[in-house]
Amino acid sequence: QVQLVESGGGLVQPGGSLKLSCAASGSIASINAMAWYRQAPGKEREFIALIGSGGNTNYADSVKGRFTISRDNAKNTMYLQIVSLKPEDTAVYYCKAVGVRRWLGDRFNDYWGQGTQVTVSS
Repeated sequence: QVQLVESGGGLVQPGGSLKLSCAASGSIASINAMAWYRQAPGKEREFIALIGSGGNTNYADSVKGRFTISRDNAKNTMYLQIVSLKPEDTAVYYCKAVGVRRWLGDRFNDYWGQGTQVTVSS
C-alpha cells in the first residue's frame, strides 16, 4: 500500500509564510507527478499546483507568484512554499500522487493524503 502524509500546516498571521510537506511511503516504484489541492469550508476541492517527475510545474492562476511547488524524487517528498498568506488561503491542503506504480509493470494508481489544515488569521 501507498501512504501520503502531509505536514507543516498551522495557524499563521496574514502576510506570513508556510512550507508544507508531503511524504509518500510504501511500495513505490515510480510516481509520475505530485500535486497539491486545497478545500476551504463550504467549497469544493480545488487544484493548486502540480510537479512532474522531471520537475516541470503547473500552477492555478489564483496562486501564481505566491506558491512554489518542489519535489525531492529520492525521498518521494513534495513541498509547497507559500508566502504572503491571505485569510482566503485558509483551507485543508491535500497532496496527491498521480500515476503511481507500486512495481514495474503495475497499472497506474492515484493516491491522496489526509490533509493538513492551514488557517490564516490575526
